[in-house]
Amino acid sequence: MARLTLSRTLHDVGLSAWFGGTLANAVALNAAAAEAGSDTATGAVTNAGWDRWTPVNAAAIAAHLVGSVGQLLGDKERVAAQKGVGGMAALKTLVTAAALGATAYSRILGQRVSAAGAVPSKRGTKPSKRTKVVQADVAAAQEQLDTLQWVIPALTGVLVAISSYAGEQQRPSEVAAGVAGA
Repeated sequence: MARLTLSRTLHDVGLSAWFGGTLANAVALNAAAAEAGSDTATGAVTNAGWDRWTPVNAAAIAAHLVGSVGQLLGDKERVAAQKGVGGMAALKTLVTAAALGATAYSRILGQRVSAAGAVPSKRGTKPSKRTKVVQADVAAAQEQLDTLQWVIPALTGVLVAISSYAGEQQRPSEVAAGVAGA
């Protein structure tokens, strides 16, 4: 029981940080960086902020994944016996894989932008006209990051919703009805 509680805690805390941190950076950091005084300073501030978030995000994702595996192992009988739980677990795994893929691709793009230094930027992930002309590949990465900054919180937000639904499936009345209906 203690192992399952630890798994749920790791799952929830990791997912909360992954969701909340990426959403906060998209909403606040990228917009606030635009107030740095120049387009070059905007790029430098954005890179510094996201580079500082990366190790925390990696730890959050690792905690979430360890917790998810622990939960799945701890609930394997219920997953097999209770109607609807296997489908929910499969959907959650699919969305997790999509969120991981989007996050990994975002990191690759972020490294490309960060390696270019204080890349001129209008607002975090919005390249300046100068960047589009002088560093077209970096500008393209910034534009992709502009989309991904919203895709990742959307996918992890879906994971929060699925996890909430999964928690409801664990109520004794739901387990009894799901096992009887299986």
